[in-house]
Amino acid sequence: MAFLLDIEGTTTPIDFVHKVLFPYAREHVGGFVRDHLAELSPEIIALKKEAETDIESGSYEGLFDPGSPDSVSSYLEFLIDNDRKSTPLKSIQGMVWKHGYESGELVSQIFADVPLAFERWSAEGETVAIYSSGSALAQVLLFRHTDHGDLTRFIDDYFDTNIGHKREKASYAAIASRLHSGPSEVVFVSDVDAELDAARGAGMQTRLSLREGNPPQANEQGHPVIRSLEEIF
Repeated sequence: MAFLLDIEGTTTPIDFVHKVLFPYAREHVGGFVRDHLAELSPEIIALKKEAETDIESGSYEGLFDPGSPDSVSSYLEFLIDNDRKSTPLKSIQGMVWKHGYESGELVSQIFADVPLAFERWSAEGETVAIYSSGSALAQVLLFRHTDHGDLTRFIDDYFDTNIGHKREKASYAAIASRLHSGPSEVVFVSDVDAELDAARGAGMQTRLSLREGNPPQANEQGHPVIRSLEEIF
């Protein structure tokens, strides 16, 4: 059996993501881009395509100059403010958070049942994987620097939007293949019913995470509900 877990609202409180991680990235992204502009060339090329679409549609009123750190930073701040699931944004956020974690400014909040579940699943030889819109780097950092210690030793793989978006059935089929598991042998846990719908469409088992602070979902009755990972045992 393989357990595929979302992060926000499943392993980690939503408030930590929205009130700690996102504000930290927004505050520090300008300085990071200024210091690392040349190294960010692949991400900036991808951002330019997104910016052109946003400018054409009128959703972004600024300009995007790939050679200007201030211009790139302004667009990144726009994406952060709109919680855009942008792959290049998530990649840059992960790099920014890396400094925060390694300096001790950031410590991830993890629900208390999560390390217990990880330890039990690992001891039983089960596969544990993470699937989040945040970059794989950001995922590793989050689980390495938690208020319950380093949990990465329990996690076998990390998936981000490079494998596909979380509301697309094909993403879950690709993940099952990467995990060398039949889809029916994978349990996907998320707080978003549309993601669970896509996973079920690919043949996975699903659980809806109803943690304190999670927003209500339109299809809460469509998937088995859990309030702790221990309920999957």
